[in-house]
Amino acid sequence: MKITLNNKQIKVDPNKTILQICKENNIKIPTLCYHKNLFPEARCRVCLVEMNGKLVTSCSTKPVENATIITNSEKVIKARKMNLELMNQNIKLNELSDDFEAREVYDEIGIENNRFQSLKDYYPDLGAAIVRDNNKCVNCGKCVQVCGKIQEIHAIDFASRAHNEHVTPYGEKKLEQVACIQCGQCLINCPVGAIIERTHLPEVLEALKNPKKHVVAQTAPSIRAALGELFGMPAGTLVTGKMVASLRRCGFDKVFDVDLGADMTIMEESAELLKRLKEKNKKKLPMITTCCPAWILMMESFYPELIPNMSTCKSPHEMLGMLVKSYYAELANINPKDIVVVSIMPCTAKKFESTRSELNTGVDYVLTTRELGRLIKMKNIDFVNLPDEDFDPTLGLASGAGDIFGAAGGVMEAALRTAYEISTNPPKKLEKVEFKNLRTDDSSIREGTIKLGNKTVRYATTSGGANIRKLLKNKDKYDFIEMMACPGGCIGGGGQPIYSDDKVLTLRAQALYKQDNMRKYRRSHENPIVKDIYKKYLGKPLSKKAEKLLHTKYKKKDKF
Repeated sequence: MKITLNNKQIKVDPNKTILQICKENNIKIPTLCYHKNLFPEARCRVCLVEMNGKLVTSCSTKPVENATIITNSEKVIKARKMNLELMNQNIKLNELSDDFEAREVYDEIGIENNRFQSLKDYYPDLGAAIVRDNNKCVNCGKCVQVCGKIQEIHAIDFASRAHNEHVTPYGEKKLEQVACIQCGQCLINCPVGAIIERTHLPEVLEALKNPKKHVVAQTAPSIRAALGELFGMPAGTLVTGKMVASLRRCGFDKVFDVDLGADMTIMEESAELLKRLKEKNKKKLPMITTCCPAWILMMESFYPELIPNMSTCKSPHEMLGMLVKSYYAELANINPKDIVVVSIMPCTAKKFESTRSELNTGVDYVLTTRELGRLIKMKNIDFVNLPDEDFDPTLGLASGAGDIFGAAGGVMEAALRTAYEISTNPPKKLEKVEFKNLRTDDSSIREGTIKLGNKTVRYATTSGGANIRKLLKNKDKYDFIEMMACPGGCIGGGGQPIYSDDKVLTLRAQALYKQDNMRKYRRSHENPIVKDIYKKYLGKPLSKKAEKLLHTKYKKKDKF
């Protein structure tokens, strides 16, 4: 089919929208509500173009035969500007950071000051992990669609009409009063910053200034694959050494690696899996991983019947937090009450997790990747030109198995590396530790089989709430399942740098696999620090001391 696009005649696919056609022809159209993986609802109407003299939304309109389309006429520019001004009069352009999509859109359309008076007057929803401010919301609906269609949680929706229309949980409740899983996918898809993380920066800054406090930072694997993006570095750039160096310059007394906590998780989880397989207790199989706090919330609200199936292992940063305030405190002769543990996480749900009473948490504060970026900039640190530095050795050596926890399927791959070798008698090494079947570029359901001892174990993994629901329909086919609530796993977590292209997730995952390949040790049970901790402190996996420090229990939650 032929059309005329900005005075140039071209051939186009009639099944594609005008917006898609414009992107293919390097013509930029501003958008706010558009998400390439979701049905275009055309709510924001800033992507308007002219087709045969009429204004149409380019995200939802397909061209007609011989159409004449103009993307930058005076009529189009004027309409876009009016729609953007009417959407929300509370947005202060000087407060709209470059993190959010709307900053570029406002600059492109040329809005400097809003001419209209706001009619909004909402109380912000201040949660332990996520803060919602409807006074800043433009009702683009992207958060509602992501929560409903990609995550299938439906924690929020539209209420009221006309100028009173707003996004809210059921019955105008707070997010923490409904079945919100705190994953933050709404946050990284909000174009205007109406949804943000509950910041712990003020508390962390206060701790860093207190000379009586010994402040420890521990960083999750996926941080090193994404932090560089906040400083203009290409997606997938490994910045492990610069990250450690920047944390020291921020004032942290010690910088430890949560990858070591991941190795500890594998030791406990592998032992737990082999124990359940030996017991042949069908009520406890399949065993399901518990590293993702958003998945835990989803399970407690929607699938509480799975509680017996859940591994009792705490997540890696919670395990390491407990070891910092016990094992490390003893070694360093420091009163645990004087230690402040700050987890740097890719995940907003980790903030909520650190407040759970049943965890008896060793973590005091959680900063997202974005918050760490802000902290580094506040301290005027030249991140890009920092020298590479190593983690502090006491709890800073990790295996490659710990590195890949950040990518969907990584927990499963790491667990199988160790479970295979400790289940064989005499111990037998895997010829290849890479499980290629678990390393796909999408969030689909991945599965396989492996021989653990005398049993053929069926395993599966997936990420994203909608895919989790699909997998659980056939859960009884498997013996071992990994769940990650965010698409792509932790690399796509709600605390990560905001991205618009799914290729970014692939690049971040590849960076973690690269880090794994660079490691001297690639199996958790080979890590000499892990061996030391068990020899000197815990005894063995699933010991009474290990159970007390590294394991927990879960309980059913109400949906509302």
